[in-house]
Amino acid sequence: MDTEKRQRYEKIAAEIVRLAGGRDNILGVAHCATRLRLVLEDNDRADTGSIENVDLVKGVFVAGDQLQIIFGAGLVNDVCQVLAESIHMDSMSLGDLKTKANKRMNPLQRAVKALSDVFIEIMPGILAAALLTGLSSVMGNLEFVESNDTLYGISTLVNIASGAIFGFLPLCVAYSTVKRFGGRPIMGIVMGCIMLSGSLADAYAAAQGTVEVTTLHIFGLPVELVGFQGGIIVALLIGVVTAKLDLFFEKKVPEVVRLLVSPLLTTLVSSFLLFMIIGPVGRGLASGITAALVWMTQNLGAFGYAVFSGVQQLIVITGLHHVFGAIESQLLVDTGRNFLNPLMSVAIIAQGGAVLGYLARNAQDARAKELCIPSFVSVLFGITEPALFGVNLRYRYPIIGGCIGGAIGGAVVYFTNLAALGFGTTVVPGIALADPANNGYLNYVIAHVTALAAGFIFTVLLGAVLEKKETSQPAAPRAEESQKTQPAAPRAEESQKTEPAAVSEEIGAFAEGSYTGIEKVNDPTFSQKILGDGAAIVPEDNRIYAPADAVVEMVADTKHAVALRTKAGNGILLHVGIDTVQLGGKYFTLHVSQGQSVKKGDCLMEVDFEKIAGEGYDTTICLIFAELAEGCHVEREAEKHVAVGDKIAVIAG
Repeated sequence: MDTEKRQRYEKIAAEIVRLAGGRDNILGVAHCATRLRLVLEDNDRADTGSIENVDLVKGVFVAGDQLQIIFGAGLVNDVCQVLAESIHMDSMSLGDLKTKANKRMNPLQRAVKALSDVFIEIMPGILAAALLTGLSSVMGNLEFVESNDTLYGISTLVNIASGAIFGFLPLCVAYSTVKRFGGRPIMGIVMGCIMLSGSLADAYAAAQGTVEVTTLHIFGLPVELVGFQGGIIVALLIGVVTAKLDLFFEKKVPEVVRLLVSPLLTTLVSSFLLFMIIGPVGRGLASGITAALVWMTQNLGAFGYAVFSGVQQLIVITGLHHVFGAIESQLLVDTGRNFLNPLMSVAIIAQGGAVLGYLARNAQDARAKELCIPSFVSVLFGITEPALFGVNLRYRYPIIGGCIGGAIGGAVVYFTNLAALGFGTTVVPGIALADPANNGYLNYVIAHVTALAAGFIFTVLLGAVLEKKETSQPAAPRAEESQKTQPAAPRAEESQKTEPAAVSEEIGAFAEGSYTGIEKVNDPTFSQKILGDGAAIVPEDNRIYAPADAVVEMVADTKHAVALRTKAGNGILLHVGIDTVQLGGKYFTLHVSQGQSVKKGDCLMEVDFEKIAGEGYDTTICLIFAELAEGCHVEREAEKHVAVGDKIAVIAG
């Protein structure tokens, strides 16, 4: 690195340190193929807007408790080195940086993040079940559906589909929890199957006393053979235990018998703990919370109603809300009126208001719209899991705003003496259950509109006060950025000294698969072309090839990215998968090194895409035209299925 470049990078590093809140606010520094990553003591002290205007910076955003600053391939290595030296801190590996970010969080934040990670994994299934349940509720209340054989048949199938997904939700949670805590996901599926085994008495039937429960005696302790339907908190607990046991036995059991003995011991020990400790503890927690909430609503008047509706959705997070069905049944038998149903309903719509509040604060964020709109639709039919786990809990302050809105709605329910004549549906279809006495239908609408508005308003206010900038959407490219004449990386400065390309340079397919434009990639850094125009291929083979004759300029330490400089001086970045930097090089085998010359069609690396996909990562390979020679532009081919070497683009001079 020559003196002029170093002075430039030192100035950039000094500006970043100042705008990130100073040296004492920086806990860790690392980089991936294109981004400088900082862990800060307090993200609110960072002036992300001003960091965007720092020399050579292409974008800034906060994601995963890291401040990520986009520089581009090659340049980020040098800037990270200079910055780390300037603050007398060693550059970390990405794994160490992630550990540092987790340590920065307090125990509650870590628990919330872990819970969010578990449910984000299974969110598509929850969302499907939510929408199907809402559709089933609407169709089930229409007389013409009942009288038409075809519509009735469709309604029945929809009901079966939605019920099946929620019925097996503990299995999904156990699977996702084991995966989140480092165990083999199949062990979570095994424990989920045991929890819902047909050999056990159905939990709901057992609670109503309509089925005989077998009791075993092990070491003098009674063990009831009851299933764990609705036992989300039990699934979470057993998932953590199973993951830890799986890791323990995989490490301790000799390799010669590990394949047979390790899963056997994990399943056996986990099963004993499930029935003897974790199951009873989870059920006891459910019973205690339920009894306390019912006592509160019966003895504390408006305050009790407000508290119940304020915290009811927190109970949904644990899955303990399923026990309310038995309580509602008993209320209807004893009094003929069910006051819990409207309380739960306003708690639900308040979380919908919180979703809209978050959306209002992030209206320009495409990902926010993608999350919030379907989540709110499901809320209208009484299903909040997508809203809770996909938005509100994930971004923290909306869950608070939603709970406040629910509490206000609960107070309205108390003062209007609102109740239901049944149970099982809430929000929009739930109005059919409202007790019509004392203007019940009108009061139902008033309570829900009040809770919705309160959830929305308090979420917007809390977001403004707390200034939570936790969206994973990076800042859009600045208009003035495209007008900058300085190159975006040292390699570009060198390449600008070369002659412009005299002839067109053909770029070939670098893998076999489906070829698309970069704008369709599920990562805003690429899709918004912050690093430049490009193309993408969803691979069907495990090999990645050179798209043109070139020199390898950079190979990422984590092996997931390679930068090439073509003969005409064009800079190309090949980025394999989305967020695969987190794998730390696992499943990647490189066949090239920095400085090596390659010919078009030479194999650059082999990647086990099946295992990468199995760990939940998008396997799309992105090619970015990061630095074009002077006077050049890109002409892409139409989207199609390609074989290695097929023309996908031309860099025209």
